[in-house]
Amino acid sequence: MKKFYLTTAIPYVNGLPHVGHSLEYFQADTVKRYYRFKGYHTMLLSGADENALKNVQAAEKEGLPIQEFLDRNSKIWAETYEFLGVHLDVFQRGSDQKKHWPGVQKLWKLCQESGDIYIKKYRGLYCVGCESFKTEGELVDGLCPDHQTKPEPVEEENYFFKLSRYQDQLIKLIESNTLKIIPENKKQEALSFIKRGLEDFSISRSKERARGVGVPVPDDPNQIIYVWFDALDIYMTGIGFGWDDIKYQKWWPADLHIIGKDINRFHTVYWPAILLSAKLPLPREILIHGFVNLKGEKISKSVGNVISPQEVVKEFGLEPLRYYMLSQIPIDSDGDFTFDRFKEVYNGDLANGLGNLVARVAKLCEQNNISAPELPTQFDPKMTRPLEEFKFNEALSHIWEEIADADKKINEEKPWELSGEKLKKILEDYVKKIQQIGYNLQPFLPETAQKILTQFSGQVKSAPALFPRL
Repeated sequence: MKKFYLTTAIPYVNGLPHVGHSLEYFQADTVKRYYRFKGYHTMLLSGADENALKNVQAAEKEGLPIQEFLDRNSKIWAETYEFLGVHLDVFQRGSDQKKHWPGVQKLWKLCQESGDIYIKKYRGLYCVGCESFKTEGELVDGLCPDHQTKPEPVEEENYFFKLSRYQDQLIKLIESNTLKIIPENKKQEALSFIKRGLEDFSISRSKERARGVGVPVPDDPNQIIYVWFDALDIYMTGIGFGWDDIKYQKWWPADLHIIGKDINRFHTVYWPAILLSAKLPLPREILIHGFVNLKGEKISKSVGNVISPQEVVKEFGLEPLRYYMLSQIPIDSDGDFTFDRFKEVYNGDLANGLGNLVARVAKLCEQNNISAPELPTQFDPKMTRPLEEFKFNEALSHIWEEIADADKKINEEKPWELSGEKLKKILEDYVKKIQQIGYNLQPFLPETAQKILTQFSGQVKSAPALFPRL
């Protein structure tokens, strides 16, 4: 079986999705659709990171029992995917004691059997926002740079994982692209962190400090497995690890993890080291995208600049948001979302570009009784490389060059001044171009692509505007 298994990051559910999260979801959906068109069996998984202290604190703030809080928020995250037209094959929750917990405890025991887990007393600075310990060197003016909060001093006896043991092996795997990290700048970031010297890290917390929430350490009920050891395992427990070995063997290893840049280290250093210790296959590729900022500022509740994806979709439609995120945000840097820029891109590329070309050609074909040839069955070869390198904006840029070329050709050839066989031949050429554009758009704008391919099948007729001007 040709299979392609991909995942998105597993979010904490202490907050709710904002428009920036849609970038990762649309990237994953585009990749999944592309590989499905290529004849692969695909699996897309995400889930809910529920065993975190920050979830407990958020539930307490609302005065809700923790499980009720988790049930409500996890449902919202799962429904947001569907609202955005992204179908998850699996949504695996961290609080699932039947499917998730057995796999987490199995992974722990495998690492234990390799001699990589030991217990010691520890004192450190813990950032609840990151759910990780920080060194003094990582702080800026004594604050966590990501959350602008002062980490809490914590002292207790915990289990540790021998991360230092895997330093040289990780460097070799990453430099040789056996574990492929893209884009290059994020690969170098991971290597730089590893080469500074890896230290063993804490993989448990006292039950008291975890407020009793989380997966118990096997044979030590007073300790809870650390959230980052537990949540990463969702990528495997969601497909059977610890409860359905046949399903697990069918899908693992992951062909692609898609994550944000703030969790690079956990996925490119901690996760592969844990898998090496457990003697399990590593994921094949890790795609790391930047942040979607709002007018140059990180989207956050504390700044008060949160825009929900529902707000954008209800006003402008789903596929314009898909197009903006995939075309305007390069994979190797942060991007910016503003309503002014969004409207500019919508009118320029979608209404005046694609929509106008389709409407012009359809009208001319209707007036001249033109029938469409057979639909294409393959992507334009120029699309393959950028799609397989996850350079979504480059692939879309190629499609929009084809749109611009077709528009230019129409303006030069002036088909409205022609007649007879010459006109028929020219219009049939335009139809073929639009059919290929529609086919190429399928992974990116599936609804729009389907409308174009339906309109340009059989007898070509005019239809309502694909993207009415704003």
